Amino acid sequence: MITLSAAQQRAIAAHGEKAFPNECCGVILGTIVGENGEERTAAELLPIENAREASEQYHRFVITAEDFMRSELEAAKRGLEIVGFYHSHPNAPAKPSQYDQDHALPFYSYAIVSVLDGKADALTSWQLTLDRSAFLEETIALPNATFPTNL
Repeated sequence: MITLSAAQQRAIAAHGEKAFPNECCGVILGTIVGENGEERTAAELLPIENAREASEQYHRFVITAEDFMRSELEAAKRGLEIVGFYHSHPNAPAKPSQYDQDHALPFYSYAIVSVLDGKADALTSWQLTLDRSAFLEETIALPNATFPTNL
């Protein structure tokens, strides 16, 4: 489960709408609790410039090693951890693609916002299994309620 405030969910949606028709991306900083890190709470979002070549940004994103390192340093400075990442799927469902699965790492949360014709539609979050064979959908929670899948 990942807890994202309503404001954080709106910020992910707004980033996806702003980047449309291309994919947006960013890092989710927060805290992780539980024996297996099963409960994550987002404290801050770090929007990242999609570093994929311009001709591919409509269906791919890249977070560079430098941006990842900068995010780790920012998290450490604030006493937080990288709990996951977010990106948008322009005119596509909020479900991980095979490309997403091939490039993801287990343990992290991967939030995906579907942006249909420039308007955010659904927000989901996923975790890659340890054997990398599949993504499992995880609950997105508000502090006292589950957020609906439509934004």
